[in-house]
Amino acid sequence: MVTIDYTILGMLSWKPMTGYDMKRMMQDSPVMYWSGNNNQIYKALVQLLNMGYVTNEVQYQESAPNKKVYSIMDSGKAALEEWILETEPEIPEFKKAFLIQISWAGLMENEKIDQLLDRYEVQVRKQIAMRQEEKRRQKYFPNRSEQEKYVWDQIYDNLCQSYEAELQWTVRFRKGLKALK
Repeated sequence: MVTIDYTILGMLSWKPMTGYDMKRMMQDSPVMYWSGNNNQIYKALVQLLNMGYVTNEVQYQESAPNKKVYSIMDSGKAALEEWILETEPEIPEFKKAFLIQISWAGLMENEKIDQLLDRYEVQVRKQIAMRQEEKRRQKYFPNRSEQEKYVWDQIYDNLCQSYEAELQWTVRFRKGLKALK
């Protein structure tokens, strides 16, 4: 199985969902990065269904197409838990397009580099505000245990701390740049 399969099992461990609900949640989530298309979600759901990890129920609707709501089975919960415990955690990747962009900025005047850092800071501050607001609204917390809420709280703190470190880096960058004058 691949990461999307476990992502789906994880979402279903929270609550039953349609494939569309899963796609929306992945798009909105800061941690469930995935840029695939709906077909990949539905292909994974069929595979998980065939493996006996999920089940589905067709909900009939009068004014809209019928929808399939998927739920996780005990075997799916066991597979998810095994993946969580047995898979070696990945270290963070530091592939940032901005670092490529700024690496060539040394050819420019300090004022232009400062303008670039200004624009970067604006984007980073927006990300911090968005993550703090998502945490405040408890977007992914409804119907979760206190432990699950705590885990998601820590995920948002991790993201915000990473962005805060970026802001601190820009301050140090600017101080060092000014010292070169």
